[in-house]
Amino acid sequence: MKEIILVLAVAAFSMPPAFADVSIANDQKYRGEDGLFHIVGEIQNDTEIPINQIDVEAILYDIDGNTIVTKQTSSLVNTIMPGMKGPFNLLVDNYEGEKVHAYHLDVNYKVSAPKSQVIDIISSELTRDNHGNLLITGTVANKGEITANTVSMVATLYDRQGNVAAVSKIHHEPDYLEADGEAFFIVPIPDKVQAIEIVDYSLVAESEEYAAVPEFTIGTMVLLAGSVSAYIGISRYSGRVITNLISATGSK
Repeated sequence: MKEIILVLAVAAFSMPPAFADVSIANDQKYRGEDGLFHIVGEIQNDTEIPINQIDVEAILYDIDGNTIVTKQTSSLVNTIMPGMKGPFNLLVDNYEGEKVHAYHLDVNYKVSAPKSQVIDIISSELTRDNHGNLLITGTVANKGEITANTVSMVATLYDRQGNVAAVSKIHHEPDYLEADGEAFFIVPIPDKVQAIEIVDYSLVAESEEYAAVPEFTIGTMVLLAGSVSAYIGISRYSGRVITNLISATGSK
């Protein structure tokens, strides 16, 4: 009897929490100015726990439904906190991309220990430089109690249908930010072809020690800054590998 109880306890612990609540949204395929095909989208974490080590796998199909190739990429946000999103950008070369009629996406991740959400974008603006290049400028702040290292800014840009039109990530220079410190940043949007489609954006920052403060779009190219918060959650699942199967996406 004790052995049976032990087996049931192990099985219950091994069950992935909120399995169906990590999903991929707002994805689409486009051919960029670089000549490559891009599959971009967002990984939505609707669980009650943080996730990291997040990979997106795409199976690409031709018009006859035959598999062309399988590709993999990582989330641009290292730790996606509960209720937040992380964009991805999967690249396909020109030869394979020309054949793609449809694709199927899977997401794999590990459950992470919680992080304080104190790396805050306190201001931002979407502008164009003298050469017509689209860029986001703003100020990032570390509202934590220790220095934030390897600080990065991640921008997700949307078209009029709400799909991801482009993504961009930069590491702040210098790549650290002292406690209570602020710094100016510039996030370039290099693809001029996709820049034409952009009507809205969201922007987050994170570091090795800290997660991003929630940021939300409001549909007018003005960023709505989130308030500082901390997530106190369940850390006993840390390190468990979870695979979430995402339903096939139609031709896009």
